[in-house]
Amino acid sequence: MSARELITENLDLWTGAVTKKSSSGRGSNGKVELTGVKKLRELILELAIRGRLVEQDSSDEPAHLVLEQLDSSVKKNKGKPRASSGASQPILPKGWSSFRVGDYLDFQYGKSLPAKQRDDSGSIAVYGSNGVVGFHTEALTEASCIIVGRKGSAGALNKALDPSWTTDVAYYVQPPQGFDFEFTYLLLQSLHLDRLGKGIKPGVNRNEAYSLTALLPPLEEQHRIVQKVDELMALCDQLEQQISDQLEAHETLVDTLLGTLTQFENATELADNWARLAAHFDTLFTTEQSIDKLKQTILQLAVMGRLVEQNSKDEPAPSFLQRHGIKNHADSLQGWAEVVLGDLGGVIGGSTPSKAHAEFWDGTIPWVSPKDMKRPLIQDSQDKISEQAVELTSLKIVPPHSLLMVVRGMILAHSFPVAITGCEVTINQDMKALVPPPEITPYLLLCLQAARSTIIELVDRSSHGTRKLVSEKLWSHVIRIPPIDEQLRIIQKVDDLMALCDQLKERLSQARETRCHLAEAALADAVGRC
Repeated sequence: MSARELITENLDLWTGAVTKKSSSGRGSNGKVELTGVKKLRELILELAIRGRLVEQDSSDEPAHLVLEQLDSSVKKNKGKPRASSGASQPILPKGWSSFRVGDYLDFQYGKSLPAKQRDDSGSIAVYGSNGVVGFHTEALTEASCIIVGRKGSAGALNKALDPSWTTDVAYYVQPPQGFDFEFTYLLLQSLHLDRLGKGIKPGVNRNEAYSLTALLPPLEEQHRIVQKVDELMALCDQLEQQISDQLEAHETLVDTLLGTLTQFENATELADNWARLAAHFDTLFTTEQSIDKLKQTILQLAVMGRLVEQNSKDEPAPSFLQRHGIKNHADSLQGWAEVVLGDLGGVIGGSTPSKAHAEFWDGTIPWVSPKDMKRPLIQDSQDKISEQAVELTSLKIVPPHSLLMVVRGMILAHSFPVAITGCEVTINQDMKALVPPPEITPYLLLCLQAARSTIIELVDRSSHGTRKLVSEKLWSHVIRIPPIDEQLRIIQKVDDLMALCDQLKERLSQARETRCHLAEAALADAVGRC
């Protein structure tokens, strides 16, 4: 099977294998990594450096003549034995030779060039461990070279095609005669030098790199391999773009159809929109991102009063709130009320007891900070304080059934962590607590989860980048409160629907894992047949 056939005949395998990704990157659509295409690229590289990508040509000058010529003109690496002198050698493609990396590829140290010594008015690129870090007027190397990260991004590879300067956190490699520049770059990629940069003191030790064995084809075949790799990688680029476009189109369709569920004029229109969505459920909700958006829509429908029926026998929310001294006004929905968040209970701020007082710490009282806000119910924390800290500092006890919120920190750029306390806690200065009537706390949690995007828009960003929710904005947020009995029905319905969504996500996760395993197996099988 040719390399092109390997791509085209396993198209579903390469395009179907994706994994969730937290950060954006090439071919990731910002949210997923195209694992199948990544494995395909690895396979192309493996076939290339094993001599299985292009045909051998008996008229090509054998690689051993290139190495022998280098042997006669360059002093070898301080007399260290070459790989070719070993007792056993791999079976090589015709005309190929094996060699020890240190015998022919020189990893030269870069030279320190601190930022204050650089001259950005120049045109000479200055390379760090993983790319250009500035410019200068002088060059360390006049010829093209391959930059190998030594520290920092250990093992990262970059090509400097023009005169450049390499700093002391990297090596530079200039391929000798008989080594095609682009093929040498592929060869160094195949050595996985980043794996050498692990351990207590991360960094690529060049002696470890020198001890590795590599294969060298005839120079003419190197050229053919580079051309074939470029052609196949271009196909991978097209495949990635196609998948990315499909994911983007799918995301737009999901957003549009889900949007119709929360933007309607009457019950008939809502029913029609839901029927339209239900008819395409299997094709719409095929990614974790689409299911997460469905969850958010469920929350929005819940707080809009569109998930369960109203019951005229329920005690109206205004009556309940009035008993608790909470000012409100009636909502258009039967028995509902509208109230400002800050009017629903007392507000408690947080602080950090002095670390200089050891007696304030390692007690039994949870001291909650944003890092603890990963669950909707808080019953413990990583840090604990003592009763003395509560008695002698400004800290206040937050009672059970209160709402905790993160009001400061970078997490507010994309999320709004909120949770219910399951026991008495204290909080740090990046948190606020609201103490409402305990009967409505679970529903308030649901309301704030549904309003996440709205509340994120209220976040202020300081000149140095800090995110903060100003109290006036947060506590002025309007909450719509249904009757207590209806709250219970809404919460139960949300729990049921969220459980179904989680089951769907689990099936997707299992299917995705299977596809990724198949891609791994296909790669291993193809390499094994080389």
